[in-house]
Amino acid sequence: MESPHGAAVKVEDFGLKGPRGWVFRGVGIDAAPGSLIALEGPSGSGRTCLLLALTGRMKPSEGRAEIGGHPLPKKMTAVRRIAALGHVPGVNDLDEALTVAEQLREGAMLQRRYEGPVRALFRPRGERRAATATRIEEALAAAGLDLATLPKGPRTSVRDLERLEAVRLSVAIALLGGPRLLALDDTDLKLSTAERAELWALLRSIADRGTTVLAVCDEAPEGVLVLRTVATAVEPAAVPTTEAKASPAPATRSGGGTEPPITWGAKPESKPEPADEPEPEEPEPGPEPKAEADPGEDGDTAATDKDTATTDKDTATTDDGTAASTDDDTDDDTKGTDDALAEARRA
Repeated sequence: MESPHGAAVKVEDFGLKGPRGWVFRGVGIDAAPGSLIALEGPSGSGRTCLLLALTGRMKPSEGRAEIGGHPLPKKMTAVRRIAALGHVPGVNDLDEALTVAEQLREGAMLQRRYEGPVRALFRPRGERRAATATRIEEALAAAGLDLATLPKGPRTSVRDLERLEAVRLSVAIALLGGPRLLALDDTDLKLSTAERAELWALLRSIADRGTTVLAVCDEAPEGVLVLRTVATAVEPAAVPTTEAKASPAPATRSGGGTEPPITWGAKPESKPEPADEPEPEEPEPGPEPKAEADPGEDGDTAATDKDTATTDKDTATTDDGTAASTDDDTDDDTKGTDDALAEARRA
């Protein structure tokens, strides 16, 4: 019979596959309510992902699991309602900008808003505050955290807590909602041997009250139910490497021939530019035909741009057929030549 305070954990051929291969696979366990389960394994063996999958935070890829009578992955939302996370780095880190009292009040407010019954929101303010204070005191007692022993009491900053004190605070916040399953990651991180023993004694006391406990560790103590994880082999195609890879072989067409290989992010090969064709020879200068003037917006003929005119003797034809110079510099040169000839005649 299922305990009202704990959740049975039944797993068979449980596996999770990621983009780089299997994170864990072939996991199986059958734990009764109120069990203390140690997820033992080296870092990188998928133990944190297994913890999140068993608490309804990650969707498994294969196998069957049942947490507190709720099957996974079909009832992930129901599993999240009965499972609470202690400290899981990168998922629910404590806010170091808050004090211990503020962190506890925030946890109680979030639990009442999103996990508690809706009718609790309509209680009188005084009644709500009293209920919140009671829950916080009970959670602190279960987590073994005495605020009076902290340097500044409840006003102690979270950043000033010792590692074991921070773990106790995260456990207290997780217990505010009375979960049936408590999950905790990295229980032996930055803890001495004596502190690890103290933490495991705390988790065992929580399990003895009926709450099922999942705890990730490098090495499990004696007297707990151990679920070991091992590093799984990554698929060869997904192994990252810093060495240069050989170019892929050309793909074969269905009707024969090959297609050029496709490489991710590579620039397409530039096509050779066609050879420069010889420019056609310009015809010898001769009498230019009359140029038909294009009417502009005001009906005036289009004028030749003085900036593009050259200093040679090219001229533009006017409407009456007479040749006119198209460059001011050319006019100046012509006048200068006439003056020089006149001076030469006088001489």
